[in-house]
Amino acid sequence: MSVEHSAKREIPDATVARLPGYLRALGQLAAVDVLSVSSEELAHSAGVSSAKLRKDLSHLGSYGVRGVGYDVAHLSYQISRALGLTHDWPVVIVGMGNLGRALASYRGFATKGFQVVALLDRDPAVVGHMLDDLVIQPMGALDVLVTPGEACIGVIATPAESAQQVADLLVTAGVSSILNFAATAIQVPEGVHMRKVDLSTELQILAFHEQQRVGIDPDELLEGAGR
Repeated sequence: MSVEHSAKREIPDATVARLPGYLRALGQLAAVDVLSVSSEELAHSAGVSSAKLRKDLSHLGSYGVRGVGYDVAHLSYQISRALGLTHDWPVVIVGMGNLGRALASYRGFATKGFQVVALLDRDPAVVGHMLDDLVIQPMGALDVLVTPGEACIGVIATPAESAQQVADLLVTAGVSSILNFAATAIQVPEGVHMRKVDLSTELQILAFHEQQRVGIDPDELLEGAGR
């Protein structure tokens, strides 16, 4: 099956969101020379039910072999192909504050098929500095760095107040996939894929579960604070 045909296969968004977890678990198995794995074992490693895993993998046309399970190397390839990881993707990071610098220096991107090709910032005091092997470019260089018609992923690591403007510039330059780390909602036109990573939101969700676990009554806390 060609990469193009695989990319057009209808795979539910929820399944796509779980595929990286399966791929990570398979990578851990391959690292210790495991050649095949049952659906139960793989599901346990990925933190899902075996029924859900089998249904997810059926969308890739992979059903395993009864009594043997899944071939680790082949399933890794199938998932990588479905996710578009069989070739490198250029990544542009905008915002060279602490978060942007940390993302730019993260070595794990390259091993997963993501090549950071450009770093941008609007602060003249930052522009021109080297970070690893890349020179931080001004925002005006975006049109030159992104080739129209070619796939590129933009990462927004700016303060919230400038995130929408940065998103608009990325879209105008031809970027059609954006990962937003700014603590604000961003509007993008139809056809542009945008994913949001909000660490404070994740912490708030964890706070809710911790409150439920230890049995804290928020009303009692409020009453105590008002005394």
